[in-house]
Amino acid sequence: MPEKQNIEWKVSWRDEYLKWICGFANAQGGILYIGKNDKGEVVGIENAKRLLEDLVNKIVANLGIICDINLLNEYNQNFIEIIVDSYPNPISYKGEYHFRSGSTKQVLKGAALDKFLLQKQGKAWDSFPVPKVSVEELDNDAFSIFRKKAHISGRVNEDVLKESNISLLENLKLIDGEYINRAGVLLFHPEPDRYFTGAFIKIGFFTTDDDLRYQDEVYGNIFSQIEKAIDLLKTKYLKAEIHYEGVTRIEEYQFPPSAFREALLNAIAHKDYSCTSPIQISVYDNRMIIWNKGELPENWTVEKLKEKHPSIPYNPNISNALFRSGYIEAWGRGTINMMKECINRNLPLPNYRCDFSGILVEFQKYTLKLLTENGLNESLSKIVLYVQEKGKVSNMEVQKICKVSKRTASRYLSGLEDLYLQKQGDTGKGTYYALKGPIKQIFN
Repeated sequence: MPEKQNIEWKVSWRDEYLKWICGFANAQGGILYIGKNDKGEVVGIENAKRLLEDLVNKIVANLGIICDINLLNEYNQNFIEIIVDSYPNPISYKGEYHFRSGSTKQVLKGAALDKFLLQKQGKAWDSFPVPKVSVEELDNDAFSIFRKKAHISGRVNEDVLKESNISLLENLKLIDGEYINRAGVLLFHPEPDRYFTGAFIKIGFFTTDDDLRYQDEVYGNIFSQIEKAIDLLKTKYLKAEIHYEGVTRIEEYQFPPSAFREALLNAIAHKDYSCTSPIQISVYDNRMIIWNKGELPENWTVEKLKEKHPSIPYNPNISNALFRSGYIEAWGRGTINMMKECINRNLPLPNYRCDFSGILVEFQKYTLKLLTENGLNESLSKIVLYVQEKGKVSNMEVQKICKVSKRTASRYLSGLEDLYLQKQGDTGKGTYYALKGPIKQIFN
């Protein structure tokens, strides 16, 4: 049985293992076994009873916590089990804060330590006060945008919207005592990047990953950043096909604006503004990537979102203001709608990735070049492109597109079913294939 995130095996005791106990206490808790090898096999320890007594004293003296310590026996071999609870308050060992992450232990420092200490206090990063910022310094245009949007959304009492700026900030919980908090500065200050270096959005157009053709940087309060970035994407970075319905001119972008707007709002809600990297939007001919240095709750997956599990934002105070202004929906629902928009346009579902480097959302549109680069031959690529344009394809249509027999068409469709297409409808003549995925879990 391999070691798990909350289990550690050690052949013998060393005082440095107090760091592991500290790491468990600061994370989700765990169990440390003394007298087991790295395969989980009992190898036994000498003077087990004396060690048992020593461990109780060592843990209390060095960590200030109490663990459940048990002397166990298996195959006439003694070993010790140390059960560590997750503690609500931060635990340190010789001035260092250790944390168990996955199957490894790390020492928290800098921004990571600040974030950890705030979380243990039940506070979010964006709730921390910022000294020497007055209400008079804030941007009246930002307050006007908020009031206008909140009036339309109906999520803020009209009497509150008529109150002073400072009363509005208090209602939104953006003031901590006499100080405006970080969320308030990011939302309403004209130059939040003066206080938080990465508080802006960078947009670039690429022909290849290493060929940047042009770029823009969007500064200002969060409300203005949203509007400026969306406007730039529509007017400068994304292609729009134009058609008419009667006398009405219709512009259809390669990616649904409501979908990439939602992705940008999610990036703002989950961005780690303590880092110096801005939100980055990379636009290509056939795809768009929105990236931010941030994180999501552990075990959060796209599948859970499809089941309408809420996503807890990294910046709850910023998200609350954006929700009440009508910019975002209830947490989690916006991402569901983002997926639906792509489905309605016969586009692949957004591709999500989350790792140590940050959160990435990718929109893409299949092209012949992209599909062949991914290993599909020309016939299979034609089928996928047909579905992307028409919304679905039948076996008979594949026979005509590829000029093949019914049996070969079935083989083609079966080969595409795992990654690109999914079978729908009744068996027989009612069967058709629609576009699928790709959907990737954020955490394995």
